Amino acid sequence: MRLLTALQAAAALAVAVRLARGRSRLPALAPVKAAPPRISVVIPARNEEARIGPCLSAVLADPDVSEVIVVDDESRDGTARLASGLGAKVVTGAPLPEGWVGKQWALTQGIEAAGGDIVVTLDADARPAPGLSGALAAALGEYDLVSAGPRFVCGGAAEQALHASFLATLVYRFGPIGPSAPPAPHRAMANGQCMAFRRTAMLDARGFARVRGHLADDVALARILAADGWTVGFLDAGGLLEVDMHDSTAGVWREWGRSLSLRDVTGPARQAADLAVIWLTTALPVLRLATGRPTRLDLGLLAVRLLLAGALRGSYTRPGPGVLLSPLLDPLAALRLTQATLRPVRDWRGRVYPAATMASRLGQVTTDTRPGRTDPGPGLVTTGGRFAPPDRSAAR
Repeated sequence: MRLLTALQAAAALAVAVRLARGRSRLPALAPVKAAPPRISVVIPARNEEARIGPCLSAVLADPDVSEVIVVDDESRDGTARLASGLGAKVVTGAPLPEGWVGKQWALTQGIEAAGGDIVVTLDADARPAPGLSGALAAALGEYDLVSAGPRFVCGGAAEQALHASFLATLVYRFGPIGPSAPPAPHRAMANGQCMAFRRTAMLDARGFARVRGHLADDVALARILAADGWTVGFLDAGGLLEVDMHDSTAGVWREWGRSLSLRDVTGPARQAADLAVIWLTTALPVLRLATGRPTRLDLGLLAVRLLLAGALRGSYTRPGPGVLLSPLLDPLAALRLTQATLRPVRDWRGRVYPAATMASRLGQVTTDTRPGRTDPGPGLVTTGGRFAPPDRSAAR
């Protein structure tokens, strides 16, 4: 019992240090008045006819956006027809090469087809507001890679409670969004639903080819490029971006839980430590409270978790009672996190992917396996598998 108490106290201290970073968070992204450079928006899409319409309508109406490219990743529905009809440029995706995850392959093709100096990538379920792309382009004056944290659209108390409980596990492991000081490269975070970078720099770095086998491709990309010397920013864009990720509580459990553990970008020791932190600081206090035997430390941790639940209300477009009730589901979130760590899911959008291969070794240069691309790529100027960071002088 004393050992468990000591471990829980150590985990609580780690969480307190991470949460304290929220006191110096960077301000949220906001529209800018300066004319942006030429911006291309790239949207990878596979069977997205039912939900891509609002995303396309929004970006096509944004005066800061020069072109909108939809990469149709072998869809079997009317995704391409809908996108073309709304006015987007449709790139018909080539067959998926061996060793690639579909999203990275689609993004690679879209970036190569883009004509803008700046590329903004969006998922089909994103709902951007006017000014988002311009704000991201302006942020590239300070960063080499920017990803944006949205507000989430969640319907129903149960769906919102489970989603908020999952979201809390990320905050407890990595701290709040928008830290003023960038974390170490091996702890960098990003959100692949919305990213921005300079097109030529990403092509030179072969970024998506180097994370081609990852399901947690956004975090893998951020960590590899941060190790190369890129300045990576993960910024709050809740006022400019909404995301409607899931249509049910079961969807939250199945789809977000699939990638929540970040197993393919985290070493075993760090995975074990992250799991211990979640079980000791979120699940254990709730379980002890349910049995009527909470300790003083448990009660303190529950108070902190309730404060976080209040803060997380701002992460939802229409926060309801589910966010405040989310601590009650923390044992379930810890269980799902453990399950995803021990038995990772490798299927997505009707495709089943093999276990991660050499491409999952973060920081290592991997060979681009596209037809006709067997060299490591331009921009390789250092040893040890690192690429030079891009020059931001033009953006400033």
